[in-house]
Amino acid sequence: MSNEESPRSEERAGDEPAGAPVPPPAPLDGRRRLLAGLWPPRVSRAQLVVALLLFGLGLGLAIQVRSTSEDSALRGARQEDLVRILDEVDDRTQRLEDEKQRLDDQRTELENSSDQAEEARKQTLEKERQLGILAGTVAAHGPGITLTINDPGGGVAADMLLDAIQELRAAGAEAIEVNGVRVVANTYFAGEGGDIQVDGKRIEAPYEFKVIGKPQDLEPALNIPGGVVQTLEKEQAAAAVERSDDIVVDALRPAKQPDYARSSSQ
Repeated sequence: MSNEESPRSEERAGDEPAGAPVPPPAPLDGRRRLLAGLWPPRVSRAQLVVALLLFGLGLGLAIQVRSTSEDSALRGARQEDLVRILDEVDDRTQRLEDEKQRLDDQRTELENSSDQAEEARKQTLEKERQLGILAGTVAAHGPGITLTINDPGGGVAADMLLDAIQELRAAGAEAIEVNGVRVVANTYFAGEGGDIQVDGKRIEAPYEFKVIGKPQDLEPALNIPGGVVQTLEKEQAAAAVERSDDIVVDALRPAKQPDYARSSSQ
């Protein structure tokens, strides 16, 4: 009997007694505690909303900083240059106001004239003369400037001359002639330095612009910071502007009858 109980006693000795306390887990080191705190993430809805708002704010600030840090033609401009640019904008606004007032006066004269037919005829002739100047079919003269561009290195391209035309038009130029070619609405420039064409006609340096308009507006438009004159100087070209009380623009364009367009009044 003692021999049967002995193995059972040994077997019970190897098992843990029922109800014995479970030993606590081994303590975590610093790295494991950090990983346990970060993963899996526990994000509340309020924290998520705050994170999205901060992201949007940061993106907006980055875009604003980038836009303000971009190069500008006016950066570093002197105070007198900025004042001159503002004066030019004011002058353009005044020209538009004057044109509006002139048209209003013409309408009033036409409405109040006792002989409306004669008044309409006068206004039609005046309008024809003005359109002839714009279309290049009649010669013109008046105050303005002469812009002369010397290009000894052949660095002046066609787009630079076109930029000069655009600046002059924006400043109120009413008639322009370049090396004997009348500039009109559909005039185009092509070619590279030393081989420039205006409406298919080859021109060579020096390039001479005869421009009719208000000299006080035309000359500053070419000399604004980053404008025509500074761009030409970067290409080792020299631009000279001379004011005059009487510029003659006598290069003409033939009157062309449109193939398809007709007056809507017919």
